[in-house]
Amino acid sequence: MEKSWSDKGAELHGNLMKPWKTLSRRVLCRPNQFLTVEIHELELPDGRRIDDWPWLITPDYANVIARTTDGRFLCFRQTKYAVDGISLAPVGGFIEHGETPLDGARRELLEETGYTAPEWHALGCYPVDANRGAGTAHFFLALEAVWDRDSTADDLECQELLLLTREEMERALDGGDFKVLPWAAAVTLGLRKLSRLQI
Repeated sequence: MEKSWSDKGAELHGNLMKPWKTLSRRVLCRPNQFLTVEIHELELPDGRRIDDWPWLITPDYANVIARTTDGRFLCFRQTKYAVDGISLAPVGGFIEHGETPLDGARRELLEETGYTAPEWHALGCYPVDANRGAGTAHFFLALEAVWDRDSTADDLECQELLLLTREEMERALDGGDFKVLPWAAAVTLGLRKLSRLQI
């Protein structure tokens, strides 16, 4: 079996490509259940040590690119505290304790929109910050979504549920209307998956 490009690179660079070692960790603060800040003592592959590396622990979350039976995409127009102005956003939220990422994605879709979907495609899972942690994002594409019941979302922000065509989604993506990086990434991966599925 042919080796991946990452495996080949690791062989080429030898010890320099080894992971960093965590020697110790201590909690700096834990203001609530959504954030823990730790300080790590690290050893680099070349033997150097760093004794004050900050590390962020937040819950993993899911974002869902959901397409209905008539080919439109469920999307929110909303505000966020760290975002300037109004942004478009896919369905999403924290994965609860004991849930699989897919279970969390299904629950978030139903809670936030009232829709369910029979067909799901995983689009990958990605650390939010390569150096500081901050949880893992799990992206999904949900197809043939249908309305089932009223939404029960309790988000702090005001949200307006939209039904957008693919052309509108692509235009919004190109125009920077998905203003948060994971949202733009999820939409990009979802549209790419649809192209590969040729549907």
